[in-house]
Amino acid sequence: MTEECNDTEIPEPEKLLIDNPSNFQFHAAYLAYSETYDKTTNPETKTQLNSNIEALQQDKIDFRAFYDSINKYRAEVASSQSRRSSIRTQKKREWRRKTQKRERNKRHKK
Repeated sequence: MTEECNDTEIPEPEKLLIDNPSNFQFHAAYLAYSETYDKTTNPETKTQLNSNIEALQQDKIDFRAFYDSINKYRAEVASSQSRRSSIRTQKKREWRRKTQKRERNKRHKK
């Protein structure tokens, strides 16, 4: 039974290396493709991403259609990796007071 399951799995598609840095729009599209490709784990999604970037390179679709088709995959990746980072701020005076207090405590603990 396990051998049958292994035969039906979709093989991992390879990432396409067709970047063109001299064409700014295509380079930006390739960076979006590359980032999404690296973050996704689904082989079907990777296959779709490959076909989208190939179609864009061959001028079968325009940039708007490319981004429309790739955005659903980018949203899936973003929702699966939704980790928010918070930035805590404080005033310089507050930071100095805390630093001085830490240093003072460190000095007297010896």
